[in-house]
Amino acid sequence: MSTSTVSDQGATQSARDRVYEWVRDEIIKGALPAGRFLDEVWISELVGTSRTPVREAFHRLNSEKFIDLLPRRGAQVRRVTARELEEVYASRRLIEGHAARAICRAGAGAPGPLDGLAGAMEQAGQEADWFTVARLDREFHRTIVDAHGNSVLAELYDGLRSRQQRVAVRALQICPQRVPEIDRQHRAIIAALAANDEDAVAALLDEHLRPIPEIVSALG
Repeated sequence: MSTSTVSDQGATQSARDRVYEWVRDEIIKGALPAGRFLDEVWISELVGTSRTPVREAFHRLNSEKFIDLLPRRGAQVRRVTARELEEVYASRRLIEGHAARAICRAGAGAPGPLDGLAGAMEQAGQEADWFTVARLDREFHRTIVDAHGNSVLAELYDGLRSRQQRVAVRALQICPQRVPEIDRQHRAIIAALAANDEDAVAALLDEHLRPIPEIVSALG
């Protein structure tokens, strides 16, 4: 199996962060699949750093539930579980639902970037680029949270970022036929926000962020 190479990301980014971001993104994409053991030497050579930043990155990835650190065995990529998917979605429903309702009550309408993000997602979905779809989907929903203007909620939401993207990619891999429905839901959410329809947008987000039984079953 091959993975993408690491490009020069500038001197301002620490070696630990470069390792973390590369491994995280390769796990999200599925290039480093669940169950794979990660070799410190291989990663340090690939990223172009010593083994110390790799170990530091591994501890962060472990804390964010991307890998398990096993005594005498090393780092192993964790699989996405049904429980993790359900918990991520439940957290998102709480935060996004609150933000969307507040936007409608304020009469603010749909945040400007949503339409462009929805269009970009539709294009990426046609190309089956699930990593890009998940990234844009995250930006779409983060835009709603950000428009509410509550910095504490935004920080809480940002804490879900990496796991949110990994769960989204895995769900798309399992059930790619849902992409047109996801696109339809995004457009309906934009329309409800534009109309400042609090009840409609809350119902749409609740539907949009409910785990699909087929996906939950596949994750086990």
